[in-house]
Amino acid sequence: MSGNQNMKFLYAGIAIALLISVLAPFLASSDPDGLESAAMDIVDEAKLTAMEEVAPAVESPMPDYAIEGMGKTGEVAAIVAGTLIVLVIGFAFGKLTKK
Repeated sequence: MSGNQNMKFLYAGIAIALLISVLAPFLASSDPDGLESAAMDIVDEAKLTAMEEVAPAVESPMPDYAIEGMGKTGEVAAIVAGTLIVLVIGFAFGKLTKK
């Protein structure tokens, strides 16, 4: 691939990642994910509730993939921000490890 084709491929990948980020809150299921439902089957409900009430070691800046008080707009903003952060970290790591 030439440099121009590589850049088109990169831009297409970024556009697809951002499109998925924007659509995810509207397409995601409200049912518990596989890990949560498996935990509910294995662990006693009282014990699971007690584990959920334990304060985390580090507070999440955007818990539950959302910005509180903004509804679906906050969910979209949080996921887009997370996607962009991961893309920037990946790009920086690629630049640092490039030979």
